This record gives sequence, structure tokens and C-alpha cells, in this order.
Amino acid sequence: MTPKQQQRLSRVVWFEIPALDFDRAIRFYETIFETTLNRQQFGPTEIAVFTYEAPGIGGCLLPVTELQPSTHASVYLNADPSLDAVLARVPAAGGAVLQPRTELPPGMGWYARILDTEGNGIGIHAVN
Repeated sequence: MTPKQQQRLSRVVWFEIPALDFDRAIRFYETIFETTLNRQQFGPTEIAVFTYEAPGIGGCLLPVTELQPSTHASVYLNADPSLDAVLARVPAAGGAVLQPRTELPPGMGWYARILDTEGNGIGIHAVN
């Protein structure tokens, strides 16, 4: 594993993205990342967990309870291997691009910000 890959494994411990319409939010993220979220029961609440492999970091969509969607979140999701491919799928999935692909300092990759179907501002990041 390269040092860059090792670094990607340890920045976040867990994240929760609130969803007003749980099924709509699942469809959005499954569409833009071309993946399947894992629906799980967490006590009385159903959650949808993003795929990850240990020791990687996980997170989920969470039906709105005490958390509310916001454009002020600082969650950044991994868009490797192609930030551009993920950005291209956002409008068709019902979201919007808030900030286009933006280059970071040398060796740090690129990021963009999107608005999901629930009103959350989410960052996406890729090293390539």
C-alpha cells in the first residue's frame, strides 16, 4: 500500500448524512457512486451504510431525527478513481454541483462540492 493510500484510511472515524426522504437519498448516493448502500437496523432506526473495507472508515445515511440537512457540512466522500465521473452523474441523480472540480496543492488531489437530494452540501475528493 502506498503512503497516499494509507493516509486515505485514517482521516475520518464515522460520518452521518441526514436524509429527509431516506429512499430518495439512498438512490442518489447509489447512483452517483455506482454502488449499493447496505441497509441496516441500528436500534429502532434504519440506516444505509456506505461500503468500506476495514480498516477504512465508514458512514451512513440517517433518516432525519435530531440532525437536519445542511449546506454547511464538512463531510468529504472519496470519489476515486474519477472525480469528474462522479460530478457528471450528480445532476441526473437529482443533485447539483455547488463548486466544480478544484485543484488542491501539489500531491493532494482535487475536490468539489455538491448538493444532494436532501439539501446537504457534501464535499467529494479524489487523488487522481
